[in-house]
Amino acid sequence: MTTDAHPLLPALEARVRETAHARTPACPCGAATLADRPDATVVRHAGTVAKAHAAGADPAELFLRVTAAARLPGVLLPPLAPAPVVLHGRPVTYWPYGAPVDPEDPDAAPWEAAATLLARLHRTAAPTPVPPMRGPAKAALAVARLREAAPQHPATAPVLAAWSALPAWARGAAAMPDTTTLCHGDLHLGQLVRHPAPDGPWLLIDVDDLGTGVPAWDLARPAAWYACGLLPPEEWHRFLTAYRAAGGPAVPAAGDPWPVLDVPARALTAQTAARAVTKAVLADRPLDEVEGCLVDACARMASIRPGAPRG
Repeated sequence: MTTDAHPLLPALEARVRETAHARTPACPCGAATLADRPDATVVRHAGTVAKAHAAGADPAELFLRVTAAARLPGVLLPPLAPAPVVLHGRPVTYWPYGAPVDPEDPDAAPWEAAATLLARLHRTAAPTPVPPMRGPAKAALAVARLREAAPQHPATAPVLAAWSALPAWARGAAAMPDTTTLCHGDLHLGQLVRHPAPDGPWLLIDVDDLGTGVPAWDLARPAAWYACGLLPPEEWHRFLTAYRAAGGPAVPAAGDPWPVLDVPARALTAQTAARAVTKAVLADRPLDEVEGCLVDACARMASIRPGAPRG
């Protein structure tokens, strides 16, 4: 989506400027576009961030998720207002600015903070009713897009084989075995910010997928990266150790966590591989090394039956 193609971006810039000035009349002016995709257009003006969510997002469900974030201080970044507003057909929410993880400094990746926040989230009862966590549904959407965009690509078959071997709940085709644990739904290091910026405590952001479900899903992306050889073992150990130390309920307190993590990690591997292949096909380019690793992992997964799912 671009400014020329749709008036959303300039309208969002105007709205975030108005909101920022209402909070701090003497703010240093200047809007910055942090993201501009069909599923998320994010604009910052001084200390205020406006996010236009996907056009298909349910405003009522989004309201419940944003309200839950407002009631979980110290875990999730609190919104500036709980009720989304609609702008050019897309629900918009407003947030204080937080300093993100520095992608140029991987040694400073806050794995311990991410794990501790997840453990606190998983141990906390939902403060208000929320919909189911959207992780499996998003994975299913990525696979559906792969089927549509690249049905004949040689990498598509192993991804689909790995996906089809998963239990129905992990493919978004049945209810999850855990319907009470509060989950983030899309955990990665881009979902953490320091607030107040630049040196405040780390908090989780992005509530689009927040809901009840299988908490192991929130550990599945780093677990999948580790299994694929894309995350060093010491970083995975830091993350898992911190989660357990904080009393996280997704995995046993000691021993092998993989019986619990196997199915979600497979699902996240298939989702990430599906997105990678789709992106490469649409860009008319070959898979890069990391994308090839993900597809190779799917090929290995398809030859080994996944473990029984556990909530």
